[in-house]
Amino acid sequence: MAALEPDAGNVPQPGPQVPEHAARPLPGLPMLALGIVVLLAGIALAAVASQLSGGTAIALVVVSALVLLAGVLTVRGLVQVVAGKARVVQLFGRYQGTVREPGLQWVNPFTVRIVVSTRIRNQESAQLKVNDADGNPIEIAAVVVWKVKDTASAIYSVESVTKFVTIQTETAVRHIASSYPYDSRGTGALSLRDNADEITERLSAELAARVRPAGVQVIETRLTRLSYAPEIAQAMLRQQQASAVVGARQRIVEGAVGMVRLALERLAEEGVVELDEERKAAMVSNLLVVLCSEQATQQVVNTGSLYQ
Repeated sequence: MAALEPDAGNVPQPGPQVPEHAARPLPGLPMLALGIVVLLAGIALAAVASQLSGGTAIALVVVSALVLLAGVLTVRGLVQVVAGKARVVQLFGRYQGTVREPGLQWVNPFTVRIVVSTRIRNQESAQLKVNDADGNPIEIAAVVVWKVKDTASAIYSVESVTKFVTIQTETAVRHIASSYPYDSRGTGALSLRDNADEITERLSAELAARVRPAGVQVIETRLTRLSYAPEIAQAMLRQQQASAVVGARQRIVEGAVGMVRLALERLAEEGVVELDEERKAAMVSNLLVVLCSEQATQQVVNTGSLYQ
């Protein structure tokens, strides 16, 4: 099968405004030890200054305050990164990079660290009522499996990545549902009911193109509900039942004709009875009635001549 090009419903999608790049954090444990040492040193200097007086005491107080400030900033730069959650580092409104390595890391203490989940998420769309390609109202819903691949785009390109994926999912489902009929009715064309794998593949391709600007990777999409709307469900069910009955009767007639042909050929080959054209027609009529009838037939014994 040829690869399906994601056209996103022929809607041009912008590229990511701020692509993700890795930040350069320092190891957190050594910086934690350094911060503790600096804080203890500041406390010690403050204790010594309290025992002195005059200019020396004032100088030690200033030094201890600066040392304590340095210790606080050192500790404030520590950031704990949990597996499955990245930290977007922002300094005075500018993107500085993303920390993905789990564990205790150290970054610039003046930065803001925004938590972004990179775990796989399941999201089910609302049950939508859409007209298919034939104009029939149908009810459809889908589930999307996705995750954030580009954390910077997820933060800076959209207002809310979860809300963005929700809206784009409903848009893609509506577009796909209106592009194909619910049932092909034997024409061989793609339909929502008969070609579920192809339809979900096209839905995945379109949705992936729609959410790519938000740094989202679509892993899988599946239709969770597909049915006619209640106002036409009974009518379409009767139509499907009628089509099934017609198909079944056609198969029955084809089988009955074959059995009658075989019976006539066997009678002629074995010379059991000589039948003229009128008797053959009567036998064919009786056999077809017996074979094609939906109810059990009753035997009738003819004690006279066939022509009486």
